[in-house]
Amino acid sequence: MDHFVVEADRTAVGVAVRVPGGYRFFYSDPRFRILDGQVFRRVRNLAHKVGELAQKLTKAGRSQAAGSVTFH
Repeated sequence: MDHFVVEADRTAVGVAVRVPGGYRFFYSDPRFRILDGQVFRRVRNLAHKVGELAQKLTKAGRSQAAGSVTFH
């Protein structure tokens, strides 16, 4: 797959596009802007970072995302 939507707890937070060296993340949810433009070698690395950030946002009380990450 060359591109897909990235969701955290059933909320679209960005898209991932296949590029040389992995997948580049582009945010659609401003809370995930910190990851914008980063290239992740594997999809599971991207999922881990998105989930980690979603959990941090939840703990900080700024998000409903619980850290579950899906791709479409």
